[in-house]
Amino acid sequence: MFGLSELAVILIVVIAVLAAKRLPDLARSAGKSARILKSEARAVKDPEPTAPPEQPEDRPRL
Repeated sequence: MFGLSELAVILIVVIAVLAAKRLPDLARSAGKSARILKSEARAVKDPEPTAPPEQPEDRPRL
């Protein structure tokens, strides 16, 4: 009988054959998701410095 690893390989081959037209789109989508996740993780790790509060100008008040 087949073991778990053989069934996994067969399943991957069947999916690849049946979904051959969609694989490039799926890979592209996965790449975009990975880039977004990486950029968001970087943003959380290193937050952008906030602008200092504006200083009032040295004008005499009327």
